[in-house]
Amino acid sequence: MHCPVCVAEDTKVIDSRLLMEGKTVRRRRKCLSCEHRFTTYEKFQVQMPVVVKSSDGRRESYNRDKILKGLKKACQKRPISMEQIDELLDDLEKSLLEFEGKEVPSSFIGEHIMQSLNKLDPVSYIRYGSFYWNFDDVEDFVSSLKSKSSPIIEKGNQSEQLQ
Repeated sequence: MHCPVCVAEDTKVIDSRLLMEGKTVRRRRKCLSCEHRFTTYEKFQVQMPVVVKSSDGRRESYNRDKILKGLKKACQKRPISMEQIDELLDDLEKSLLEFEGKEVPSSFIGEHIMQSLNKLDPVSYIRYGSFYWNFDDVEDFVSSLKSKSSPIIEKGNQSEQLQ
């Protein structure tokens, strides 16, 4: 590792620590020439499968940030922490790595997220479903939710039966 100050090649590792559940290594280093101390991070890279879009068969690279953006919208102003969203994404990525083959249908990703959100927060589940499923009108949306047995719809049906 080159020193960022004097560009010398000789550096010594002073301290190493595992971060992010062992996925990243933080190393404190010291330059043997100028004695400057600096930190480096090592992170392993994993080859995620290519995502095949169900709408038109296009293929694109897996993009965690794209999914994160959709989840943040669905979970906005809900009692869901960023830690919970990160755990959901970590679980998804683990499933993707275990998936057989180099390509995964986008429906696999969408269904995995929908199942996780349904357990986590019914409102976020419905919000995500509103842009995950492609609806022509409100009636299609409501009938689809009823067929998916969402906790929020079941709660609504119970209140209708009581009246």
